[in-house]
Amino acid sequence: MGETMPSAELLLGSDFANMTDLVRAHASERPDKPAIFCGEDSLSYAELDRAVDRVAAALQRDGGRVGTVVAILGANSIAHVLVFLGALRAGCVPAPLATSATADQLAGMVCDSAAPIIFIDPDYEALALPTRKVRLDRLACWLAPEGALPQPVSVTAQHPFNLIYSSGTTGTPKGVVQPHAMRWFHIARAPAGFDRAVTLVATPLYSNTTLVSILPTLGWGGTVVLMRRFDPRAFLIEAERHRATVTMLVPVQYQRIMALPDFDSFDLSSFQLKTCSSAPFSAALKADILARWPGLLVEYYGMTEGGGTTILVCNAHPGKLATVGTPLPGHDIRIIGEDDRELPCGGIGEVVGRSPAMMSGYHGRDEVTDEASWSDAHGSRYIRHGDIGRFDADGFLTLIDRKKDLIISGGFNVYPSDLEAALLLHPGVEDCAVIGVPSEQWGEAPAGFFVGRADPSELLAWLNARMGKTQRLADLRLIDEIPRNAIGKILKRELRARYIA
Repeated sequence: MGETMPSAELLLGSDFANMTDLVRAHASERPDKPAIFCGEDSLSYAELDRAVDRVAAALQRDGGRVGTVVAILGANSIAHVLVFLGALRAGCVPAPLATSATADQLAGMVCDSAAPIIFIDPDYEALALPTRKVRLDRLACWLAPEGALPQPVSVTAQHPFNLIYSSGTTGTPKGVVQPHAMRWFHIARAPAGFDRAVTLVATPLYSNTTLVSILPTLGWGGTVVLMRRFDPRAFLIEAERHRATVTMLVPVQYQRIMALPDFDSFDLSSFQLKTCSSAPFSAALKADILARWPGLLVEYYGMTEGGGTTILVCNAHPGKLATVGTPLPGHDIRIIGEDDRELPCGGIGEVVGRSPAMMSGYHGRDEVTDEASWSDAHGSRYIRHGDIGRFDADGFLTLIDRKKDLIISGGFNVYPSDLEAALLLHPGVEDCAVIGVPSEQWGEAPAGFFVGRADPSELLAWLNARMGKTQRLADLRLIDEIPRNAIGKILKRELRARYIA
């Protein structure tokens, strides 16, 4: 097998390669190179490849076939990564589920995916899930014997790579089917030198944000340093210990790291690339990172579903930090109005995008897939991003707000992000969120929640004195914490339920 195996260089230079074939090539060429660290545990590429074989062989032994969904529910761990890659090698479709989901949501996702098996942390053993459970901490007892090899499988670029469930911040989680072609695009676009990357991963493995950084690292033969859970000081300690060169974090994580009083005492000179995605990233926070944290800072804007992606190299465009950058090469992003017609440059409307990295569709939900699509005059399919934005004359995209969060008060459009940005200018506000609530007078009115030291009534008067008449908050409440999911998105649905209750 080793004599006929294509080299990693040949695979990476091809039009398409299977992710686990890349792992096998690296294991053959650099068997002792560290592939993954997690705490005090680690695997070389040779060890990783052998373990992935055992997972794949065990899945096939238990009836796993090409296209079979394999669910995973657990914290970040090497075992989690082994099941994910082993499922791919067996031709199966890994479906990492959010540990932040409710029991009912998890049961719904398992039913929707039709996964015949789920790998779980012991914390979830008591959940009533309609499938066979295998504990991740007892994976060794389930694995095929040492030296076992799976039956070879063949997959195409359009074969499902994985099934990712949406965060559910605005409703029931939907299964996003991401094809091998989409993941191959993520691997192929990695910058030069990624074979030497030491990527520090502090976001959960069920997140697309995480997979977009971990898969290219392993695909190119770099090293992944996996944190079991995020802690800002522990992150900096791990970065120093492993001389991390790359990381992908969400804005709330950057915010917590930069707020540490002793941040500047850590040696972060090894960093070459820091990326960010998944939630609004303030210009002020970007500027602080540029000033105090070595290496490039790159923001990506896109969706789990695919569509179009923009990139902002913050170091190169310090005057554009309030934007999310320009479309990647090969990505077509447009702005459409309420009548679904394309708007000219400067027009404010819904963002739609098209690229080589697009989902096949929502699992088992063709109607919802159609609703999320838009076609241009030539019949080319775009994905609706659900965001409101506009392009400036230089081609940089500014996001205004989420379309579903738009408040229509007395017939006027009110963007919560405008109010949130204004609230954060007050020294007594640490975090905030604005939602639309029912109003007898206006139909809908903006109401706010904040974390901080200010008096709510005084802060309300301070804000409303600075806003236009149609933007003024009807109510403002002090709470202990703004609810967010694991990748930093505000759970406005929870805030609406709390307000109404």
